[in-house]
Amino acid sequence: MASYSFKNPATYHLLSYGTLLGSTLFQSFISGVIAYRALPRPQFSTLQKATFPVYFSLQTALPIGLLLTYPSGSPRLLPFLSSTPVLQSPTDRLNAWLLGTMFVTAVVNLLYVGPQTTRVMVERKHQETRDGKMAYDKGPHSGDMERLNWEFTVLHSVSSVTNLVGLGAMVWYGAVLGSRLTFERTAL
Repeated sequence: MASYSFKNPATYHLLSYGTLLGSTLFQSFISGVIAYRALPRPQFSTLQKATFPVYFSLQTALPIGLLLTYPSGSPRLLPFLSSTPVLQSPTDRLNAWLLGTMFVTAVVNLLYVGPQTTRVMVERKHQETRDGKMAYDKGPHSGDMERLNWEFTVLHSVSSVTNLVGLGAMVWYGAVLGSRLTFERTAL
């Protein structure tokens, strides 16, 4: 009979990975899309402004959790954490790059792209008041609004691409992790 343990770091590794991948897929392809379709733009913007810092914080923290609970120990991923020599396998090096990619893409969105996007959204709201016209209304727009709309488009695109790169690393990591799993067949 198998032994199950919440003392085993591998349990938390799998739970962290599942939470990271699941929350990323849900926010990117389900929740955000439904909210965009269901809410008026001002409410959608308010929701995203409140959701994204939490989402990017979770995306930043969970790769750290994956590192700390790595099945063969975190020094295998980051040998400089060990006081004794550690031999890295090619899989360990790949996993270090994948976890690093997940972490860096999340940090970029959390600390730079997200706050800059929020700043532009606030500036656009003020410019809408000055112009008497919504940012998303059909043009022509004032020069300031055109600049803000362009800046928002660029930041939103950078955030989306950064998020997709992180998601790609998550899926690749899942494939590497899954290749290491073995399944026991037992009669029911």
